[in-house]
Amino acid sequence: MKKITVLGNFSGRNAGDAAILGNLLDDIAAAHPDALFIVPTLNPRFVKRHFGHHNIKALGLMPWNGAVKIFGLPTFRAMLQADLVLVTDNILFDRKLLNPLFNYLSTISLIAPACKARGIPIALYNASLGPITTSLGKYALQRVLDASPMLILRDEQSKQLLDQQKLNYQDVYINADCAINTTPPPTERMEEIIGKEGLFKNPKGTIGFNINAYIDNWRKDNKTFGREPFLQAIGSTLDRLIEELDIEIMYTITQVMDTKITNESLKYVKRRDRIRVISNATYTYQEIAGLLQRVEVHVGMRTHSVILASGVLTPVVAINSYPKTAGFMKTIGQDNWLINFDELTTNTLTNLIKSAWEQRHETRAAMTPLVQREQAKARSSVELVSQLLAQGQQSEVQVTA
Repeated sequence: MKKITVLGNFSGRNAGDAAILGNLLDDIAAAHPDALFIVPTLNPRFVKRHFGHHNIKALGLMPWNGAVKIFGLPTFRAMLQADLVLVTDNILFDRKLLNPLFNYLSTISLIAPACKARGIPIALYNASLGPITTSLGKYALQRVLDASPMLILRDEQSKQLLDQQKLNYQDVYINADCAINTTPPPTERMEEIIGKEGLFKNPKGTIGFNINAYIDNWRKDNKTFGREPFLQAIGSTLDRLIEELDIEIMYTITQVMDTKITNESLKYVKRRDRIRVISNATYTYQEIAGLLQRVEVHVGMRTHSVILASGVLTPVVAINSYPKTAGFMKTIGQDNWLINFDELTTNTLTNLIKSAWEQRHETRAAMTPLVQREQAKARSSVELVSQLLAQGQQSEVQVTA
């Protein structure tokens, strides 16, 4: 039985992270039904409840488990007792590098040389890299790369970062984010949710909308948009869309920490009667994908709200608050529907969304083959993992002989 450790943010607070884990488990388990997946997590109960149908072992990351989030005995054991370590999502960056409550790179880089010495490969699995802006961050990432015979990235920008930073690496493959393959629940379940929440009653249609609590914290120039101006712009935009298009809004929360800023923005909205709030605190990532499938256009700041929507072929507009958002939009040929904070005003955002609304049918037709290509690429990563596991098995045979 092969032991595969999966590293990421799997606490249940983020629908995108849950989608990454769920699709990864589904894909790899189909090819390796005897594999044991070891998942360090702040919330073992969530992992067991939602993914317990797989052969999975959830390791707690709380102080009583001997850990300060990722830093501690559970992660050390999970990585050093595995046959393969998979690093997911976008957790290898150097912001707050020495703070284990926020940063994963420092801890993974600390353990990586020991993995290499034991012959335990570390592979990035449909992941992104960066940003890396410090010499210490570059050093930490290189330690991980030295233990990584294979990098399966989800965007070209991550490979560009490797080359720009002049980092040494081995094999690189550009595939796609696991979350793009999320399958909505059966129609019966979706109709139950729609009836309960009072959604999609307006024959003119519904626009999905999502914001996040970070706003523009990831900007390289250290300028800030400001919370109050941002909330005013979002509130005014929602009102204008409702009035000018005569539609409804499905305000979609995919990370529970965004609940506060979402509710704050509603204070600036006059037509609150036209807005329904949907949260991953109540619904699974599959259910959220199913709801996003029913909207005409989705406007997202959280990258995975955009990925979940595009995965069900809903046209998307992205507010660029993360480096990985721009990368994803470019990958699916939708970077013309991306707005940066430097140009964000009520007028520019409203006009962009209205244009997306008017062109939604053409956009859906154009994006469909590109999304389907990305879905196939995400699934193809399993074949690469199988190669690593096979190489490990051959090494064991040679040692035994």
